[in-house]
Amino acid sequence: MTHDSTTDHVLLFDMFGVIAHHQSEAGKARLAATAGGPAEAFWSVYWSQRRPYDRGHIDGSTYWKRVAEILGTAFGPKRIAELIEADLASWSAVDGEMVALIEELAAAGRRVALLSNIPEELAAHYERRHTWLNHFEVCAFSCRIGHAKPEPGAYRWAYDALDTAPERILFIDDREENIEAARTAGLEGRLFTTAADLKRALGVS
Repeated sequence: MTHDSTTDHVLLFDMFGVIAHHQSEAGKARLAATAGGPAEAFWSVYWSQRRPYDRGHIDGSTYWKRVAEILGTAFGPKRIAELIEADLASWSAVDGEMVALIEELAAAGRRVALLSNIPEELAAHYERRHTWLNHFEVCAFSCRIGHAKPEPGAYRWAYDALDTAPERILFIDDREENIEAARTAGLEGRLFTTAADLKRALGVS
């Protein structure tokens, strides 16, 4: 590693779009097919109801019942279980290069943390499968902190949990609106593009 201007900053990472991939087209197709009906209507409702699920205000079963109601249909217990499983699978792919970077940063003594919009079922799914989560000093999952980015409370929760002044935290996310909200909350922010670009910015060889 070489010196850079954020060497003494806590590195606060987003997960999806940074360390883990967004939904694949195959995963999205499987999920929409499991739900049935027109895909365009499905995705509109899927996202419109996602925020309370991400915040942990409702569980997966309630989320999918709401989706079904708005779509004018009903999902029984078996269908809901299939939808939850397909949803988890669609968000399960990780970026091996980014995981290796997290491990390298942690091994070098850098403080790393996570701030992710994620429902409880998906958070538990990752915890069961990915030991690299143990490198994070704090895992601020929206479903457990009651705030979802870009809400100011998400960033406040993270810097309070880290016991670190916000200006000493570098937040890394792939969405400009989340970066701008972090900056408004007093954090440093960097828009994620690629692992190679981030390594250069952090001075990682």
